[in-house]
Amino acid sequence: MFNPDLSVVLQDHLSRYSLVTATAKRAREIAIEEQATGETSTEKPVTKALDQILSGEYVIVEPEEIRNI
Repeated sequence: MFNPDLSVVLQDHLSRYSLVTATAKRAREIAIEEQATGETSTEKPVTKALDQILSGEYVIVEPEEIRNI
């Protein structure tokens, strides 16, 4: 099971809600892209999405008013 240290991502005052929402959105995009190209992968779209977020390849932009909720 993939269990990354999320404190690195959350230290930039990113809320857990934003992280979950962005991960789900990116995972849907990955699944749609794979389906359109006919590509199959052993790695799940959620794992790929979280990897992209943790590596900085996919950046979450969060409005200031919800940063410290």
